[in-house]
Amino acid sequence: MSDGGKQKLEASEAGDPREARRNERLARLKRGASGEFLAALLLVTKGYRILARRHRTPYGEVDIIAVRFGRLAFVEVKQRQTFEDAEAAISTHQARRIADAAEYWVSRQPRYRTHEMGLDAVLVVPRRWPRHLPNVLADV
Repeated sequence: MSDGGKQKLEASEAGDPREARRNERLARLKRGASGEFLAALLLVTKGYRILARRHRTPYGEVDIIAVRFGRLAFVEVKQRQTFEDAEAAISTHQARRIADAAEYWVSRQPRYRTHEMGLDAVLVVPRRWPRHLPNVLADV
């Protein structure tokens, strides 16, 4: 094992808080990726075509951008233990951020300027099929 590997192993055994934070962050990223995968799968089964995942704009990240017929869906994915907790986690700040990011994305994609724009959420909970809430972010 290299010296760098030994140092990391010793740091994690000693309870290095930086290593613990790093491990927690990686675990959150894995959970988020699996939730976003399930959300994308749900949207595809509903007839949507996924245009982008984890799309970054100057206004923030959009988890999923999808299109079905003349409707663009900008989707925030919320993964929690219950549907109620997932829905409660949707904030007005996030809704505004998604709306701004959606406007920015459409301004850069002339092909989609005439499409209806939806600010959706998909709620993901363990051992259940995700729930798609069309335009829920527009109501926040």
